[in-house]
Amino acid sequence: MKNAQDYLDEANKVVPKMDAKEAIAKHAEGTALFIDVRDSAAIAESGTIKGAHRVPRGMIEFRADPKVEAMYNPIFEKDAEIFLICGAGGQAALSGKTLHDMGYRNVTNIGGFPAWKDAGGPVED
Repeated sequence: MKNAQDYLDEANKVVPKMDAKEAIAKHAEGTALFIDVRDSAAIAESGTIKGAHRVPRGMIEFRADPKVEAMYNPIFEKDAEIFLICGAGGQAALSGKTLHDMGYRNVTNIGGFPAWKDAGGPVED
């Protein structure tokens, strides 16, 4: 039987991590897709990355699958460079593993929003 750590370990094996400073530089290039996978209450409390899309972890499969026409979000393209953030990095890792399993190959976990903010990354409410 698996536990939460088992799922995180599996996710961390296939989803690369990037520190906040590197992620801020990628954000400045303006070519990548940044997604905050926290729920709206957490984002309302702390803010998020400037220009980040907000797709809660529980909706990733539906938003990223073009076959679910009523829920699909066209920001999800298989060849997109996708950077995921959450509160501490765990939800981003798990969401990244889900996207990887769905055929997205350029997905990176940039950890938690507090590290982004502390490193001086641009933010919005």
